Amino acid sequence: MELLANFINLLTQALVIAIVLRAILSWFVPEGDHPVVRILRDVTDPLIVPLRRVIPSIGMLDLSPFVAIILLQVVRSIVIATLSGAGG
Repeated sequence: MELLANFINLLTQALVIAIVLRAILSWFVPEGDHPVVRILRDVTDPLIVPLRRVIPSIGMLDLSPFVAIILLQVVRSIVIATLSGAGG
């Protein structure tokens, strides 16, 4: 169970980094034709696009990446706590 918990922890950390990088790069490369931007978009769209449908933007500020990071951290905590309790 510890191996699975470590994998989930690593996966969520990688997704958070991808979301942050995507948000930062969107300020500099708004069109997103760069291969790195396309990869980040492909990885993060399944998390961010559904949130954009329900979370309104505040002016030019898109809050969906922030909400996605918070949700990832909450899910990670719940899953790791569940795995720790099950393995105990």
